[in-house]
Amino acid sequence: MKIENGKATGIKIAYIGGGSKGWAWNLMSDLAEESAMSGEVYLYDIDKEPAILNAQIGNSIGDIDGKLANWKYFVSDTLEDALKGANFVVISILPGTFEEMRSDVHTPEKYGIYQSVGDTMGPGGIIRALRTIPMYEVMANGIRENCPNAWVINYTNPMTMCTRALYKVFPEIKAFGCCHEVFSTQKFLAKVLEKKLGIKDIKREDIRCEVMGVNHFTWLKKAYYQDIDIFPIYKEFCEEYAKVGFTEAPDDNWLNRVFQSKQMVKMDLFLRYGYIAAAGDRHLAEACPGKWYLESPECVEKWGFGLTSVDHRYALLEQSLEKRSKYISGEEQFKLKPSGEEGVKQMKAILGLGSFVTNVNMPNRGQITNLPMGAVVETNASFTSNTVAPVTVGDLPPAVFALTIDHVAVQEMVVEAAVTRDLDLAFQAFCKDPQVKRLNLTEARALFDEMIENTKEYLTMYNI
Repeated sequence: MKIENGKATGIKIAYIGGGSKGWAWNLMSDLAEESAMSGEVYLYDIDKEPAILNAQIGNSIGDIDGKLANWKYFVSDTLEDALKGANFVVISILPGTFEEMRSDVHTPEKYGIYQSVGDTMGPGGIIRALRTIPMYEVMANGIRENCPNAWVINYTNPMTMCTRALYKVFPEIKAFGCCHEVFSTQKFLAKVLEKKLGIKDIKREDIRCEVMGVNHFTWLKKAYYQDIDIFPIYKEFCEEYAKVGFTEAPDDNWLNRVFQSKQMVKMDLFLRYGYIAAAGDRHLAEACPGKWYLESPECVEKWGFGLTSVDHRYALLEQSLEKRSKYISGEEQFKLKPSGEEGVKQMKAILGLGSFVTNVNMPNRGQITNLPMGAVVETNASFTSNTVAPVTVGDLPPAVFALTIDHVAVQEMVVEAAVTRDLDLAFQAFCKDPQVKRLNLTEARALFDEMIENTKEYLTMYNI
């Protein structure tokens, strides 16, 4: 790699999960539109064929008008080949198949537990972590052996536990997890200001926030637009809309409707605790005690958000496969458009080609003073040359701390259970989850055992 005249050339990016139909395309588009960086992207996926097709799509970008950067895409046969000498490693994988995810999301429904996402918290997030963390151990060891100085960007859920596993195996790793949930809240706050103050066309980046919490249960301690304190304006807005909800015009595409929300959960949480809950309502609901927002499908409907079924995810997959087929055949040209993600901006700043501040997930080094050291937390961080420095926010306020600490304990227990292959410890964590707590121990044991059985193909390293 070489950096001169404000440009970085010869960069190597290893993309693990290179057959992705979403995140990989986002990265391709963002890289193509960043003129200060160029190099090679090595795609690795245990399912090689999708990676081959993605390489074809990536290499076709050179024919698109408006392309600014020069990137070549290659497919690696082995993880080691992809990682060797990489400057950056991007991880975005599906741990298992949609059938394992079907068990994660829907098996708990037999016991009255409804999950709106099922990939981070709740019984689904825990079982998903048990099959994902051993994969992350392999990746962490591979990074230590082949590119120990690389910066690692994790997009896979459960975000907190995947990122924690990387550090557990390779403490010196330079890794952080990225999530766009705070971005969506910034966009919502821009709408609040438009509605209450008539200020239009506010970019979400112009909403300056002090972020605190854990992934998918993040909160804003402060929020400003220019010199305007958003909190008192948001309070008035919530008092007006919390009971009826607030939505933009509904999306006519049925595949997108499940992600729509009336923002009622986040407004309710603000009125309860005085801090802005900064994730989508589907995630926030899962982080709260089970009967608050997820007692039943009728309860979910009342709170104005949706349950994401695995059948819906299959439909989205079919849509992506159809689009990919059109890209490969030439029937449709790959479109360059900003993804809204910040991975390329983060790489650029780390290379010393700028600096900026954004929210990331990293081990607690004191940025949240009343959460355990080493546990992965989400705060802002400052990105500068070869440095990602978390921004200190101090203590979580008492009410937010009380809601958060159980999740931190569960996540720490699950990571320890996974790396030691201790399913008894995993069950202890399972019972402590706020969604599972409504069950008695006999019911919790039966649910845990059934979910483990349903995903045992990916748990062969455990003593089952």
